[in-house]
Amino acid sequence: MPEAFIGLGSNLSGQSEGIHHSPRNQVNEAIKKISQCADITLLKTSSYYQTPAIGPGEQPDYINAAIKIETCLEAYELLGVLQLIEYQQGRVRTERWGARTLDLDILTYDQRIEATPQLTLPHPRAHERAFVLAPLADLSPDLVIAGHGKVINLLANCSMQGIVRLEN
Repeated sequence: MPEAFIGLGSNLSGQSEGIHHSPRNQVNEAIKKISQCADITLLKTSSYYQTPAIGPGEQPDYINAAIKIETCLEAYELLGVLQLIEYQQGRVRTERWGARTLDLDILTYDQRIEATPQLTLPHPRAHERAFVLAPLADLSPDLVIAGHGKVINLLANCSMQGIVRLEN
């Protein structure tokens, strides 16, 4: 069964199913929903990290994490599941790199390399962002991001950009 690594992030509170969720709770709720999908097996969850926002204007810090899963879903089907969860948790796509209630990204999918208008694998900037690499290193430091190298080596050559590991 294909393995995939999913990046999770939130820097806005929001409501889903009538419940108010902080950014950390947004990430918790997303992990719970992903793990409840019949076609997905959650294998491992990283530590959580508080990271400064990268993007336009003043934004609150993000809570970031990553998960390792196995799935019988094809990459596009997995993307659809993740986008539905984002929508259920109040994600509105208005501004690129803007603040958001939830961001779910397929970072790698079974070492596949592809680029279409809907999906790029591996994630196009995963190899240069510490807020992605630090959680990935928790899960699998020897994971190779296709075309770029091992996560542990990429992280060693990346600025930590004010990232703080949080107690779970």
